[in-house]
Amino acid sequence: MSTKIGVIGTGVVGQTLAKGLLQSGCSVMLGSRDRTKLDKLRIEIGETLQVGSFADAARHGDIVIFTVKGSVAEEAIKLAGADTLAGKVVIDTTNPIAEVPPVNGVLQFFTGPNQSLMERLQAAAPKAHFVKAWSSVGSPFMINPNFPGGRPTMFICGNEESAKKSVASLLDQFGWDCEDMGSVEAARAIEPLCQLWCIPGLRSNQWGHAFKLLKLPA
Repeated sequence: MSTKIGVIGTGVVGQTLAKGLLQSGCSVMLGSRDRTKLDKLRIEIGETLQVGSFADAARHGDIVIFTVKGSVAEEAIKLAGADTLAGKVVIDTTNPIAEVPPVNGVLQFFTGPNQSLMERLQAAAPKAHFVKAWSSVGSPFMINPNFPGGRPTMFICGNEESAKKSVASLLDQFGWDCEDMGSVEAARAIEPLCQLWCIPGLRSNQWGHAFKLLKLPA
């Protein structure tokens, strides 16, 4: 793989994906608003990692991955530049987690049941080709997950078919089966999988799981 990837955000998810993409041969630029943090991460992750602002990372990537907190995702779109993202595949890993405590292990969202954060981001950058992915599993399993039951399932959605095919190919290389749930509105169902995935962890400190879709033969 020799794709140019821009990663927006330097949290655990951004670092995990940047490392995996670098190891697969991609040209990766990690974007942040904190230059000091970037210099430190470049030392930790490797000298081949390129670093810059959100806008720099957006310009660098043929594919751009948003890994920021959901509460600042719309602001990050503005900083990256909607025009810069136009025509690009943009992988949205974010979830609309509210800045309030969970209730009995259930994370609270700032979106309602008939809306999603991804729809807001698509509206903020209407010419970008958003694809929801990597939003329903913890960072330790994002790259080459290894479960006794075989490859887990990553649910994706988005309006652009060619963009979803590109993301499905990337997920396949990183050990995932991919299930296309349709257009951007499907993010209303995919994003709450984050809540479901986190319940065992928040209630019982059990974090070692992923989802798998089982099908009868066609």
